[in-house]
Amino acid sequence: MQIKDRPEYSRKGAVLTMPGEASVVSAVTVMSEKNYGAVVIVSADEKPIGIVTERDFMRRLLAKGLDPAQTRLRDIMTSDLKVAKPEDDLLDWLRQMSNDRFRHVPVVGEDGRIVAIMSQGDFVSYTWPQLFARLTEQARATFELSPAMFAAFGGAILFFLAVIAAILAMG
Repeated sequence: MQIKDRPEYSRKGAVLTMPGEASVVSAVTVMSEKNYGAVVIVSADEKPIGIVTERDFMRRLLAKGLDPAQTRLRDIMTSDLKVAKPEDDLLDWLRQMSNDRFRHVPVVGEDGRIVAIMSQGDFVSYTWPQLFARLTEQARATFELSPAMFAAFGGAILFFLAVIAAILAMG
């Protein structure tokens, strides 16, 4: 399934983007107000060049004792940015995010500009219902009675009834 095929993809809110020169305090303020887990750092032409997540605040800012008011997003951003395309396979990205230990992936259009951001949580919530539906289908297919299975079950039941009848006849 492609990322863009999910109805939730088109319902995602606007992506929080900021230039690298923005202060950490400004990003934290907006992220807190809007309950966002990441801000995408964009170039002057609005193309993603980095990402700053809650984890980056902890590891690259707080752990190093940097001043949030004086630190710029470019100083703590992850610049080895992985970006998806709307046509990419959702499960491939979920696997990569899990294996590489990152939780947010910007999605870019053909022009390289950001169109959405998907979190690992978004992908998991999309795939759980599909997983249960697929398991249900497989269970039904497994337990459908074919003529051979019906004959085997019928034979087992007749044998069981014969054994019970023999036991009752002896007692």
